[in-house]
Amino acid sequence: MILKTERLILRSWHESDAPQLYELAKDPRVGPPAGWPVHESVENSKDIIKFVLAVPETYAITLKENNEAIGSIGVLTGCHSHLKLKNDECEIGFWIGVPYQNNGYATEACMEIIRHCFEKLNFNAVWCGYYDGNEKSRRVQEKCGFEYVHSNQNAYCDLMGEVRTEHFSKLTFFNYKNRK
Repeated sequence: MILKTERLILRSWHESDAPQLYELAKDPRVGPPAGWPVHESVENSKDIIKFVLAVPETYAITLKENNEAIGSIGVLTGCHSHLKLKNDECEIGFWIGVPYQNNGYATEACMEIIRHCFEKLNFNAVWCGYYDGNEKSRRVQEKCGFEYVHSNQNAYCDLMGEVRTEHFSKLTFFNYKNRK
């Protein structure tokens, strides 16, 4: 599946994206705030594409002008989510590489994935979370209409091997439909 916005194409990840993914994901300002470690090599990024990102409903965020990957966004359901979700709910996760931050790309990609979740996948609620201190993610969620629901203190962050505070927000189909 390919999703398009004014400036972006959301498409599946390809192994050929590994060098670009590595350039973005080796920066400690990207992964650790989102809960995953920096990438150590192009080969590491290729493995991440093959074993983590090459799943349904996970997309490379790419620029329309050159198809270059600038980040990632995905829809999580069931046991893949950080939450105990109802069958008609999902969680989304996203990140944008540092050189592309503060251009509205994350908000644009999130708005498109939210539309997809409600209008094509028929979910009734979309959840999103962020760890304490990740203000960029919090701001994107607010811009997209998510409302704060709760925080989990002392939550174990598996990939980083540490305890953090995570915050969760939710956007219901009703609120999405009525804010258009």
